[in-house]
Amino acid sequence: MQRYSPDKQSGLYFSKSKRENAGRKKMKAYERLLKYITVWTTSDENSTTVPTTKRQLDLGNLLVEEMKEMGLSDVSMDEYGYVYGYLPATEGMEDVAPLGLIAHLDTAPDFNGQNVKPQIIQDYNGEDVVLGTSGRVLAVKDFPRLKGYKGRTLITTDGTSLLGADDKAGIAEILTAAEDLMREKTPHGKICIAFTPDEEVGGGAQYLKIKEFGAAYGYTLDGSHEGEIQFENFNAAGAEVTVHGVNVHPGSAKDIMKNAQTIAMEIHGLLPKDACPEKTEGYEGFYHMTEFNGNVEQAVMRYIIRDFDPVTFAEKQEKLRQAVAQINETYGEGTAEVKIEESYRNMREKIEPCMQLIDYAKAAIEHAGITPIVSPVRGGTDGARLSFKGLPCPNLGTGGHAFHGVFEHITVEGMDKAVLIVKDIIRQFAE
Repeated sequence: MQRYSPDKQSGLYFSKSKRENAGRKKMKAYERLLKYITVWTTSDENSTTVPTTKRQLDLGNLLVEEMKEMGLSDVSMDEYGYVYGYLPATEGMEDVAPLGLIAHLDTAPDFNGQNVKPQIIQDYNGEDVVLGTSGRVLAVKDFPRLKGYKGRTLITTDGTSLLGADDKAGIAEILTAAEDLMREKTPHGKICIAFTPDEEVGGGAQYLKIKEFGAAYGYTLDGSHEGEIQFENFNAAGAEVTVHGVNVHPGSAKDIMKNAQTIAMEIHGLLPKDACPEKTEGYEGFYHMTEFNGNVEQAVMRYIIRDFDPVTFAEKQEKLRQAVAQINETYGEGTAEVKIEESYRNMREKIEPCMQLIDYAKAAIEHAGITPIVSPVRGGTDGARLSFKGLPCPNLGTGGHAFHGVFEHITVEGMDKAVLIVKDIIRQFAE
């Protein structure tokens, strides 16, 4: 078991004073990541403002300054917290289709995203990692891919927060690639960069100004494994089931009481028991109960419904409606009600007419010495909404893993590979 020593990280931090003294010294992607994760950017699914949390603007303002210092043009942050910047086409490449690169500012509200204290382990030994003094362990048995990272520089949490590589690693990789292009004087078309708020709560692409953004095609950098390509995502819906009960004294409740909580459990029991996140993978869809609150008088269950296939997606929604209808037949009309609202759709239909985006990505990944991993997004992505808004936008891996919790981790080398892949895609666009 590898124990973390704070002394191991000291040589890897790129301190503010060092940055200032070095002027525009080239930063590696991980150095940017370590800077960005110090900014608390958790979004709030219960907020009605845009962005849902003002703290996301803190990172937005930091990025605006950094992008201006890099020499990107037309850098701005709009009233909704969307950050924009551009790398103009090099001479002779003005007719190349403008390419968008997109990542998101916020971190998931699933776990604490404040006061992130990363552990940086050089020459990782491929064994379990103790996460600070939290009592938690990043275990190889739970994350077998760790064995393949032996000898790399591993970045983990200290067990008290998530890391924030989702998606600050994507931001770091995009800006590192852009800076490399400028330094290396690589021929390229116009590069359009955008960083969005609130992706984790479903609002990431809502207010992105597609027309003004100006990209013909795009990639989000919001995936997991370096070398990952994703152009399919779940069709998604949210459902709320409300059960109305009848409460009387339990001593005289026979044939009178209707316990809303137990009736709610009956509804849940009518759904396929194996169609849940913990028992599905790949292209399998699910019902996921995210919340269950109530008492005898009233109970509320909230679900997310996911499926790749539009037909089975519709069937899942109908199955829930039928379960509610069956309960009303048993306990009386109005006992239960369900509201279902669709959130986003599978972007595959919008990517298939421009599969060169996938071909470019595959070639770039192979050039980086990696076997491409084409996999569906078992979730949502800004790219899905952007694709339906007219910007075909598959997703690329950033090198991070176990997002949204204390076991989140990433490697320096994986981030470097992601940068190489982005640069190679840009090169192919210009050929």
